[in-house]
Amino acid sequence: MGRLSGFRVTLAQVFKPKVTEHYPKEKRPKPERFHGRHVLNRYEDGMEKCIGCELCAGVCPAKCIYVRGADNPPDAPVSPGERYGFVYEINYLRCIHCDLCVEACPTEAITESKLFEFSFTNREDAIYTRDELLVDDEGRARRQPWELWHGGEDDRTSAWMRATAPSGSAEFEGRVSWSGELGFGVRLGEKGQSEESSP
Repeated sequence: MGRLSGFRVTLAQVFKPKVTEHYPKEKRPKPERFHGRHVLNRYEDGMEKCIGCELCAGVCPAKCIYVRGADNPPDAPVSPGERYGFVYEINYLRCIHCDLCVEACPTEAITESKLFEFSFTNREDAIYTRDELLVDDEGRARRQPWELWHGGEDDRTSAWMRATAPSGSAEFEGRVSWSGELGFGVRLGEKGQSEESSP
């Protein structure tokens, strides 16, 4: 019997229901706070949230973010502050999707979508620039040819940040304490921090 004991787990799986999906046409729903491809958000008036402070680059353990700030042009400001993110790059060959950049951002400029399916044909495509990361005029992530979008992956681009801020304390559940986003406005407060609200 000792030789067959290793097959206990394998044989138990044979009788469980199948979870096979018709991938990639059908996708399983992703958790609310799933970490995927980053986006750079804009305010409701269209101005960029990034102020070029470089905190995201400083906190990144994989050193995959490169940011350089520049002074806002007085005649056509890019962001509401004195500076904006003139250069912004993320190398997805290094990124580990830890979301520390989202946590560190003081203006909620960088958040993550739920898209994780990339297929690069060359290394240059893996380095996303500011223009590729910045949301479009509807507040949606810009689609790249090597990404597999089915819709809905960028509906809640900053849900993870909101749900855990500040520090995941249950007393902040449902409280709105962030700025509006282009295309989405001010979203409702997150649920699920208190023990009573869990299923």
